[in-house]
Amino acid sequence: MTQGKVAKLYYVSGTVQGVGFRYFTRHVSMQIGLAGYVRNLRDGRVEVYAVGTEAQHSALQKELQRGPRAASVTEVMREETTVDEKYAREFSIEHDTW
Repeated sequence: MTQGKVAKLYYVSGTVQGVGFRYFTRHVSMQIGLAGYVRNLRDGRVEVYAVGTEAQHSALQKELQRGPRAASVTEVMREETTVDEKYAREFSIEHDTW
């Protein structure tokens, strides 16, 4: 299922909470064909964990930099991580646990 796919973590900074960023990210990720999750962080950033091909990740990063209309993205940091099979099949919105 995940053969040839890589996982990356994105940290999006700026005005990205309370502006529909998680729903935007889920929508574009599903269009691109990525699996993973998106969630708000306590520090005001949004975290995106995505599993897909390098081309899919490239498309996602462009969309994250753009963001939804009400957002103002100042930075998108990306780091390599391992594929977590728990998130390798669909894309979800993780709700705040804090």
